[in-house]
Amino acid sequence: MKKHRMTSKTFNFNSEWALFLDRDGVINRQLKNDYVKKWEEFEFLPGALEAIAIFTKIFGKIFVVTNQQGIGKGLMTETDLTQIHDRMIEEVRYEGGRINKVYHSPFTEDERSVFRKPAPGMARKAKIDFPEIEFEKSVMIGDSLVDMEFGKNLGMTTIYLRTKDRVTDVDVEIKQLADLIFPDLITAARYLSENN
Repeated sequence: MKKHRMTSKTFNFNSEWALFLDRDGVINRQLKNDYVKKWEEFEFLPGALEAIAIFTKIFGKIFVVTNQQGIGKGLMTETDLTQIHDRMIEEVRYEGGRINKVYHSPFTEDERSVFRKPAPGMARKAKIDFPEIEFEKSVMIGDSLVDMEFGKNLGMTTIYLRTKDRVTDVDVEIKQLADLIFPDLITAARYLSENN
């Protein structure tokens, strides 16, 4: 099994590589038993903006891939989500970062859509929009088993963030699927910057 802890392993990420980021629990604070339905409910996690600025210097393309079943449940609209993401991208840019595009799945878990993680639909959309993407030269960062499965289904390097479970042990399945594990996005960014 691959080493997944923070080791002395070095990487050769460069502008040919793409980064895929989950949103809730990775970039912004995840609401308990709720969805971020408007910008006023969106709160960047500590260090997230700095982390994306660091990633911008490493990766050629940066994407956000996010399941947003609040739309499918009728709790928010596509327009609501677009407004949130437009502001998010603007704030990221203001702090020296870049997000090339956001892909979202509005489908509920019950619909089992190919566009809902862990299925690869959102990454396939990105590949259509940016044909130069090679999934073997891509990194997926997320805070759930679904994110790790999404990345591995596409042959990506996977990084798990322990933003949800700082105290408890990481699930065995996640340990098997995650190449690296960090407490949060900024720690991951600094590590990749120093060991690249």
